[in-house]
Amino acid sequence: MDTLDLCIMRDNPRLADTPRLMRELDAQGWGLLPGLISAEDCADLKNLWAADPAFRSHIHMARHGFGKGEYKYFTYPLPPLISTLRHELYEMLAPVANRWNAYMDIATRYPLRLDEFLARCHDAGQGRPTPLLLRYHDGDYNCLHQDLYGEHVFPLQVVVLLSEPDEDFTGGELVLTEQRPRMQSRAEVVPLHRGDGAVIAVHHRPVRGARGPYRVTMRHGVSPIRSGERFAAGIIFHDAA
Repeated sequence: MDTLDLCIMRDNPRLADTPRLMRELDAQGWGLLPGLISAEDCADLKNLWAADPAFRSHIHMARHGFGKGEYKYFTYPLPPLISTLRHELYEMLAPVANRWNAYMDIATRYPLRLDEFLARCHDAGQGRPTPLLLRYHDGDYNCLHQDLYGEHVFPLQVVVLLSEPDEDFTGGELVLTEQRPRMQSRAEVVPLHRGDGAVIAVHHRPVRGARGPYRVTMRHGVSPIRSGERFAAGIIFHDAA
């Protein structure tokens, strides 16, 4: 673990169990951040849904074949909590992203500060913010997908659940799949409670095989909501073209 990781662990108790998270990411391509934000923060973010100036666009998934439900992309300047988390989480995950790319023989390396990475995105014409707020009702779902918005892609992102399962909604599990070469896809459900974060792979992740590391393709989605209303926030680190 490098000095940057230790600094973040010391200064931010929400990210204190970094070694466990790193083990989970390397082993399975996703990891948990329990209690990443408080119940009050969850409520504040949900309340932003009605604040039109906070968002740059409103997407109805069914119109685009993405599933059923809605999401809104935040505009700049981002809400303070989203901006803070985006910076803190990026700085924790950039060393992981660089290590993964080295394992997968991908030449791209990421700066250790988010502002430097965003400058790279903006110089390439990717200037639209990608953090978003998602809302689902009964019968809504999100098809398996990858959040790729241009040439520059950071290989990890964070999903934060803002509603409590079995109280605010039922169903609506975060589902991940991985496709390994010459093998059938494997699915996994990520257990989340209100305020928990899940770090997930955006596109690829490395797996150690008998002949060395190789890439597996990752996708994520949300299973159908059986009842109630489910809110989540997505923290994506690359901006969109």
